[in-house]
Amino acid sequence: MSSFQVVVLMVVTYIIVIATVSVIARKAGRTSEGFVRGGRVFPAVVIGLFMASEVVGTSASVGTAQGAFTSGISAAWNLGALGIGFVVFALLFAARFKKLDEVTISGALERTYGPGVRRAASLTMIASLLLVATAAYVSGGAMIATLLGVDARWAVVIVGVLASVYVVIGGMRSVIYTNLINIAVKVIGIVIVALSAYFAADGYHGISVSLPAKMLDWDGVGWGQIGAWLVAGGGAMFATQYVVQAMTTVNSEAKARRAGLYTSLILIPYGILAALIGVCAAVVHPEIDSLQALPSMVIDLNPFLQGIAVTGLIASVFGLISALTIGASTLLLKDFYQPYFNKKNDEAKAVRFARLATLGCGLIPVVVALFASDVLGVTFLAKALRASLAVFVVLMFYRPSYGSRQAATLSIWLSLITVVGWYLAGDPFGIDNAYIAIVTPLLVMTLAQLLDRGDKARTPFDQPQDAAPAAPESTASSIGLGVGTDAR
Repeated sequence: MSSFQVVVLMVVTYIIVIATVSVIARKAGRTSEGFVRGGRVFPAVVIGLFMASEVVGTSASVGTAQGAFTSGISAAWNLGALGIGFVVFALLFAARFKKLDEVTISGALERTYGPGVRRAASLTMIASLLLVATAAYVSGGAMIATLLGVDARWAVVIVGVLASVYVVIGGMRSVIYTNLINIAVKVIGIVIVALSAYFAADGYHGISVSLPAKMLDWDGVGWGQIGAWLVAGGGAMFATQYVVQAMTTVNSEAKARRAGLYTSLILIPYGILAALIGVCAAVVHPEIDSLQALPSMVIDLNPFLQGIAVTGLIASVFGLISALTIGASTLLLKDFYQPYFNKKNDEAKAVRFARLATLGCGLIPVVVALFASDVLGVTFLAKALRASLAVFVVLMFYRPSYGSRQAATLSIWLSLITVVGWYLAGDPFGIDNAYIAIVTPLLVMTLAQLLDRGDKARTPFDQPQDAAPAAPESTASSIGLGVGTDAR
């Protein structure tokens, strides 16, 4: 068999395995709660690996290697910041989110700031998730086109359709189980490529002789950039829909905390390995475009190892897209369809909408991706939008009375406008839009606090008086899930 045939065979085998798992998990999606929660309780280590797989997408792998190709090993901070963010999340927020047991970030914020914030936060989060999906399709399509020799546009369409369909089939449980497969393939793949690249570059000696010394400095990209990564990347983890959603699938606050720590144990070394590949590519293939840093090192492998690496990179696309689509569709279901179009809580209609919304959230970014180009910029913008919501997560749990409910609603809308505007303006004065995302809500809330205007928020652990309590899931629905106990 040729090298190409070996790679294609391994990729097809992976897709068949993923599809099989989704079909097996489809029983959990017979109810709307089962579709968005997974229909059972999962161990902390499973959710930790699941969240790690969600974060490590193509922009994380390919983008970090690309950054390291030009800026050096310090590009590892791109993913390291996310790992640090999960450590902070685990220590300060995971148990509190589990105590709330809200399946959406917007639902959690509503408990403190009211329904106006819920809608604003939901739309901001949906926009952020779809932006990340668009970037994942663009980078994934370019990568697959290079590695498999297919047209990039067709690669985007095929990946988009396959990733969306398997989530539609199995819902949250299929996303969790398939992402366990994905993270295993990703880690094995990145280790193989990193080791091969290191030896191809003649180890530390070859790298230090061939490249400027600053390429091996851990602050080579500058502390301003590192700070922006910590704010937009690490901060975004406090307020990311699929992270909050994952917290509802464990059965204790202690397990929620451990799950966050397990995630960080994957992300930090993964970032270092991805950056090492980029640095080695700068030694071995200095003439290539930086975006090809990781793919170029994959192509240098023997057919079997190349097949594992390519499968791992494709798993990066599938893992991220599945998390994004289930997260966005859950927000659409809980915040818009159920309260406005399904007031009688017709379960059949809710499940049907959840599946259609998942399919739509998977396919709409495909269309946008066919015309998008600035992958890294779009990804970072999406993180900045989520970072603005992280301000309210911190205030909600640790200073709920700060500012006012009206100021919170205004802050979210204003942050959306200012962050996107600052990004489109090219980050004037060298100030990254991530800092704008943090400063805008803080200024508005501080002004409201000083002027003492508006209604004071309440602790999130009190049931909001202006929000109708969620209908309890019936025993029949729980039995209909077919396994275990309810995720609540």
